[in-house]
Amino acid sequence: MILRMRPALGNSLPMNTSLLKPGMRLAVGVSGGADSVALMRALHTQSAALGLVLHVAHLHHGLRDTEADADLEFVRALAAQLELPFHHAQVDVAAEAVQAGESIEEAARRLRYAWFRQLLGEIPLDAIATAHTLDDQAETVCAKFLRGAWTEGLAGIHPVVEFPEGCILRPMLEAGRSDVEAFLHSLSQSWREDSSNRDSAFTRNRIRHELLPLLETWNPRLRDHLAQMAELARDEESWWQAELARLAPQLILPGRPVRGGGRASDAGLALDVTRLAALAPAMQRRLLRHAAGQLGAELDFPATEALRSLALDARAGKKRELAQGLRAERTPRELRLSLEAPTGSEEGIPEYCVPIPGEIQAPAFGISLRIQRPADSDGPLPATTATLRNWRPGDRVQLRYSSGPRKVKEVLERLRVTGTSRAIWPVLELDGRIVWMQGAEVEPQQGVAVFTAPLAALL
Repeated sequence: MILRMRPALGNSLPMNTSLLKPGMRLAVGVSGGADSVALMRALHTQSAALGLVLHVAHLHHGLRDTEADADLEFVRALAAQLELPFHHAQVDVAAEAVQAGESIEEAARRLRYAWFRQLLGEIPLDAIATAHTLDDQAETVCAKFLRGAWTEGLAGIHPVVEFPEGCILRPMLEAGRSDVEAFLHSLSQSWREDSSNRDSAFTRNRIRHELLPLLETWNPRLRDHLAQMAELARDEESWWQAELARLAPQLILPGRPVRGGGRASDAGLALDVTRLAALAPAMQRRLLRHAAGQLGAELDFPATEALRSLALDARAGKKRELAQGLRAERTPRELRLSLEAPTGSEEGIPEYCVPIPGEIQAPAFGISLRIQRPADSDGPLPATTATLRNWRPGDRVQLRYSSGPRKVKEVLERLRVTGTSRAIWPVLELDGRIVWMQGAEVEPQQGVAVFTAPLAALL
């Protein structure tokens, strides 16, 4: 269903008030920036008419030192001015990012939503509203497109995200930055600016300040079109999920057939190739990706087409080996899929050259990886590039707080990484040394900092 937006206050701030129900206990996530301050002020103005019980929530990320402390006090004072209950917490995003092998952005996002879920359960609340805007939506869709996302990725930021504890609502997805600033100026309301939003080391900032403005010279309405694409993609994805739920049980079969009837239970599954061939290509791709997903593998477009070609080939006996340990075999009646765990690094997995400083997307490992120089680093670089690759037998890595290098194989055992997951496990090699390993806390390399994020991260 397409939700039509309507203004919450005059014509100043477009807001989807249909997400808000009378009597709802709603916390507003407020960073102190223009978007979240505008959302809080708009909801506060309309709280009586909408029947809302409002709270204010602020998370201090442990970054930007005194600037973040000032953000906290600004939001605290604003909540007091509006006579709203105020909730806050502080986390150490930088330490968490190192420990989890994530980027600063991904660690901050994960910790923020974990805290939101905690608030939903403890206060208790019905929902938390965040101030994602049309500009955020356009940036997200653009970033997903650049990464080669499927339709579900182009759906961008969803208006509602449901958790067991409650919902996250995004009522401002049709409000642009100009709407936000005009609304705040009309109230003579100040806000805080986050200095990190100008750091071009972050992909989103480059999209925001460089790529989208350039593309808007070709089409001034580009942001509107990207936001509309997201809405269309969400509705189409909803339809596809219903179709998959209907067809998948009919075509995807567990295990393999046995003589005399029935099927043997094993770790694999199969698709009926005759029925698959009768479907439209779009549904074939969906079913193949869904089947691979049930085994824990994510297919990119080339891998999906390789499986589709194998399924539609009339000759039985052919086999294919794909990334993430996925194996496919064509029998006279079925396309059988299974995951196998090789003893070492798989052949055919690409290696990625990462400039220093710089960022790359690595679909083979499902991550983006960025290398930058810490602000306090002034020594020479150990090299101008690093190599992101799969681990190999004999690789050694120096873990933080460890007395000496350890075999990667032993580290994987300590991390309880077994089976198929062990076949593809990324490491970053710099100047002959492994300086990053997924899931492990590696001794830092002087002069460089490594950040990673999943290619499909929660926004």
